[in-house]
Amino acid sequence: MHLLRLLPAAALLIAPASIPTAAPPPTGARQTAASVDPDRFCRRFIEGFREGSAMPNGRAGMRYAPVMAMPSAPPPPPPSVPPPAASADAAYAPLANMAAQQGIIVTGSARGYVRSPESRERYEKNPVATIQAVAEAPVSTFSVDVDTGSYANVRRMLVAGEMPPPDAVRTEEMLNYFRYDYPLPTDRTRPFSVTTDLARTPWNPETRLLRIGLRGYDVARSERPPANLVFLVDVSGSMEEPDKLPLVQCSLALLAEQLTPRDRVSIVVYAGNAGLVLPPTYDKAKVVAALARLEAGGSTAGGAGIQLAYRIAEENRIEGGINRIVLATDGDFNVGVTDTRALIGMVERERDKGITLTTLGFGTGNFNDAMMEQIADHGNGNYAYVDSPREAQKVLGDELSSTLFTIAKDVKVQVEFNPAYVREYRLIGYENRALAEQDFSNDKVDAGDIGASHQVTALYEIVPAGAKGWRPDRHFQANRRDADGAADGQLAWLRLRYKLPEARQSKLIEQPIAASLIASAAAPRGDTAFAAAVAGFGQKLRHDPWLGEYGFADARRLAASAPGGDYWRGEFLRLVDLADRKGGAAAGR
Repeated sequence: MHLLRLLPAAALLIAPASIPTAAPPPTGARQTAASVDPDRFCRRFIEGFREGSAMPNGRAGMRYAPVMAMPSAPPPPPPSVPPPAASADAAYAPLANMAAQQGIIVTGSARGYVRSPESRERYEKNPVATIQAVAEAPVSTFSVDVDTGSYANVRRMLVAGEMPPPDAVRTEEMLNYFRYDYPLPTDRTRPFSVTTDLARTPWNPETRLLRIGLRGYDVARSERPPANLVFLVDVSGSMEEPDKLPLVQCSLALLAEQLTPRDRVSIVVYAGNAGLVLPPTYDKAKVVAALARLEAGGSTAGGAGIQLAYRIAEENRIEGGINRIVLATDGDFNVGVTDTRALIGMVERERDKGITLTTLGFGTGNFNDAMMEQIADHGNGNYAYVDSPREAQKVLGDELSSTLFTIAKDVKVQVEFNPAYVREYRLIGYENRALAEQDFSNDKVDAGDIGASHQVTALYEIVPAGAKGWRPDRHFQANRRDADGAADGQLAWLRLRYKLPEARQSKLIEQPIAASLIASAAAPRGDTAFAAAVAGFGQKLRHDPWLGEYGFADARRLAASAPGGDYWRGEFLRLVDLADRKGGAAAGR
């Protein structure tokens, strides 16, 4: 078995000493699950993996029972008071004695490993968005994005001492990894609040940053509809690494710990073929025990696994509930349906039937980020990358309601700029979320969904009228991009279109953005400063040509100036330091 080399222990401690070891509630915090020490919780699975690696067959040693026959009909609903279940700890009894030489170190934030020189990781190419002249293209339209996978994946590479490839960086996912101080909506018939503000751009004195923030309403655990979840687990040979299958097991076990007696969980696995390991159950101990018995080996028939998972989800559908597949894999499909476009077609058909898809990425070396992100987007789910037990807790514990309960679907944003006040603009990030202007009002065009407590942040960099723009002036008067506009006090007109979860027809929110914000724009501070710093960091990693001399150290200073930092914001400062050192070494500083 290929073992991953260890980084020095000091390199694994991302958070500086001043950052608490347990994350306090973040800015704009949502309701969170009961506190669980993720390192301690996950160590049991990793110990079992180490034990199995010493077995004669070289496998993980966490075996699952023969594939059970698929049920022909949904199981009866559980009783209102379930019978006593064995404690979850009992499921971990066979797992013991973790060894550091296994190649995984659990810390408060991340695990250390280095990527194989033969890396076959795949990322979608998304060139940096171009500058737009308001006179030629006054309207910008995009689909919202609440994925966070890019940030965690970038973190994994930086901790491993590598600079991420530019295509691995999606700036909008880095922005949306963090919480901001957006107000809660006051009326659930309008499921999210809308916030706008304007600040001076840290990297260009001629431009301004327009921030648009959405914030969904909160849902208490008792309000969440019952969930029919199918855990779809990749147990192929490529998952036989300490940063893959063991982390998958503990991540899904953490999710199972948050479920209620009204919920059902099934487990489907795939390697050379696919099979049902656990029929639908509400017994947490059974879920954890089934996860603990999994082992890795064989080829990767991911397409067959997805097909079986959808079949199980459909047979056990909960009307009016949450029906979702949670796919945990490195994305290395090599048997059966392997083409991303074919997978997208399958996912879209099932999405239209009401079964959504969330993808959780794991591991390094052969990770297929492009496929994972795309099928989650088309499955009306979300995509996260899990690089540590703490990240697993964040995604599947603290953010469970956001992950599972959709409060608005097909959410689109459109901004129409007034040429009387804005000369040029660019949307930072969202390159693969851009929509045609006519798609905004077309309810058949799919867009991103917002879950309970979800936040969405978008930043536009704009050139005020009369300021120096990015594009040079043209010689002929008729070819110049300046245009007259009504000086009516409106910098831009903001439109949002969305559907309520069970609706087919969209609703529209419209509001002006005041031109007076230009005159009052000051240097970014507070949450705006932190968002600008994250955007600058992401653009720097993407080799954005519009940053000028703005560097990692500048982004760090700006982020550090934002008050009220939490664990994740403190970790961000350390990541920027890692990128600065690595980038400086590469440049020969």
